[in-house]
Amino acid sequence: MKPANRQHHDSWRKSGTAIALVAPPITTTFKQRFWRGRILLRCLVPVFLATLALGGRALAEDVANIEVTIKDHRFSPSEIRVPAGKPTSLTIKNEDPTAEEFDSLALKVEKVIAGGRSATLRLRPLGPGRYPFIGEYHPDTAHGVVIAE
Repeated sequence: MKPANRQHHDSWRKSGTAIALVAPPITTTFKQRFWRGRILLRCLVPVFLATLALGGRALAEDVANIEVTIKDHRFSPSEIRVPAGKPTSLTIKNEDPTAEEFDSLALKVEKVIAGGRSATLRLRPLGPGRYPFIGEYHPDTAHGVVIAE
């Protein structure tokens, strides 16, 4: 026996020897769809905003900041230890009167720091290993390594 509301709107209709699928009619009104959407928005928007707020704060707390100084064309410390798998930022202060370039092919970073100025470099999360860097303008004295552990 067929339900009363489906008597005229069968999902399957036979035409000759082939069977065709026919979609049932849309029974929701505009008003129903409108209020369903508003209720959905009222529930999801606060959850989405809270997730963004908490997620942004968690990311900001996870970034380790390490200070590095350039003096007499040398990096101090020359061995920088960072946590593996976590983003890190290096704040490099150039105490020399001349500019120096922090350059590392392994880290994919290249930054010129003017004399008496500082710069912040953001390093992506690194896998365990050693990542050498040099001062491009004084490679004989300005060199070091970032060690991710």
